[in-house]
Amino acid sequence: MPRGRYSLHDPHDHAPLGEEHFQCAPGPSGWRYVAQRTSPSGDHTGSVDLTLDELGRPLRVELHASSWQVRGAALEGVTWVRTDPTGEHATEGNVRAHSFTGASPAFLVAVSRLLRLEPGAGAVRVRLVAFTDPVLAPLTLDQSWALLDRTGHATDTGPLIVDEYQVSEVDTGEVRTIHIAGDVVLAAPGIELEHLESPPSSFAA
Repeated sequence: MPRGRYSLHDPHDHAPLGEEHFQCAPGPSGWRYVAQRTSPSGDHTGSVDLTLDELGRPLRVELHASSWQVRGAALEGVTWVRTDPTGEHATEGNVRAHSFTGASPAFLVAVSRLLRLEPGAGAVRVRLVAFTDPVLAPLTLDQSWALLDRTGHATDTGPLIVDEYQVSEVDTGEVRTIHIAGDVVLAAPGIELEHLESPPSSFAA
């Protein structure tokens, strides 16, 4: 069960945004990721709880940030309920999308698991609902994912398989390169893996 810490920063001006302390593991239903988020000063700012089924679809997602809360799942596309800080008002949403995304590195792992791309197979377009900081506002967007390369690296605990993805924002044309090993993001714009207590888990085929 990997446990570790990501540092998060603005990918454009590199301003620190805080840290995400996480643990994750495959399970009977698929994969689960839980994390606590902190500000650059160390204050608690939110949490992430994401469970995928064996096909990579979101069985359950629960996000907290700035006293806002979102709960969602794959249902007729994706469906969610967003609750305001007072708890008095909740709004429901539903979009014909494939999955969710957001600031957490967990969502990069989730989309890669959902698409299951092979190197050189070409880009695949995916529609996602992003919950944007700081108040988890929903935004529907389209991305193009391509698996550029898959390489093995020798480690003390055995070979580490690293996938290199190219992710393009369809609306803006912005292109990012993301490196994922199993269920851990090794590097991505705005995300740095600062500490990892155990090797990434490998997904079953």
